[in-house]
Amino acid sequence: MTDQETIAELARRVGTLEAEADIRRLQARYMFLCDTPCPECGVHDDARRIDLIMELYAEDAVWEGVGEYYDNQFGRAEGHAAVRSHFEAFWGQKKDPSLVLNAHYLTSEQIHVTGDTATGQWIHMQPWLHSDGTALLRSSRLNNTFRRVDGVWKISRTRTENVFIAPLNKNFAEDFPSASALMRP
Repeated sequence: MTDQETIAELARRVGTLEAEADIRRLQARYMFLCDTPCPECGVHDDARRIDLIMELYAEDAVWEGVGEYYDNQFGRAEGHAAVRSHFEAFWGQKKDPSLVLNAHYLTSEQIHVTGDTATGQWIHMQPWLHSDGTALLRSSRLNNTFRRVDGVWKISRTRTENVFIAPLNKNFAEDFPSASALMRP
């Protein structure tokens, strides 16, 4: 292998590693913005949270729940406007009981980059606690796709499939913040 070929190969490999890191941060940021209470500094309402989430998505993105349990619960949203509507339906309506705690934990990561496209698989867990004390633990498989748009990685598809949902003891979490301290500058 010539020096030029070696440099080209190393540049390709570094590019792949940088793409994987960008995608990892992109997926983690999405999950971070979906936590309750929202920990993003300066985000005090759900409309702003949704705006920040939508910045992560490609214009033609798809958000879908698949499989026996999620087909009917989440359905499929195609395109930026439909994906935004999906999030507005989740956060835009006051619910009783309200969601007071929700945190996303990602594991079992696999990211595969091919040029300007990539796939990523994760398993995620998230505890939910509602204002009436009811609680559950949800686990899902994520099989997402990503595309580089004008040099920036975007989510082109979020696909989630239920692994399990399990009830947690009522008021399983006794100490939790009403607002994230990270929200303050």
